[in-house]
Amino acid sequence: MLLVAQIFAGLVLLIHVYIVLLETVLFRTRGAKVFRMDAQKVELVAPLMVNQGCYNGFLVAAIAFGFLWPEPAIARALMMFGLACVAVAGLVGGATVMRKIFFIQTVPATIALAAYALA
Repeated sequence: MLLVAQIFAGLVLLIHVYIVLLETVLFRTRGAKVFRMDAQKVELVAPLMVNQGCYNGFLVAAIAFGFLWPEPAIARALMMFGLACVAVAGLVGGATVMRKIFFIQTVPATIALAAYALA
């Protein structure tokens, strides 16, 4: 079960690295297409998206530290915290921005959380 948890946590990590890139360095190009925004709206919300990307970077950091921290109890706590934050962020994003955010963020994070709880 630990392997399943690590695979899903790795998937969540990779998804969020991509999200960070979309919301920061790629926002005016690829990010605008993904979020379906016209050029005028892109320029208006770009500073907000960079800020949001920064927060998603913290989620990436929590999960990455969960993989890398040498003390198992601390590593597990970091991983569970990061995954729980992603799951909640996905609920909020799914309710307020795009429904598919729930499936992209919350579902894999919840599967990883459940697998870690059972491991």
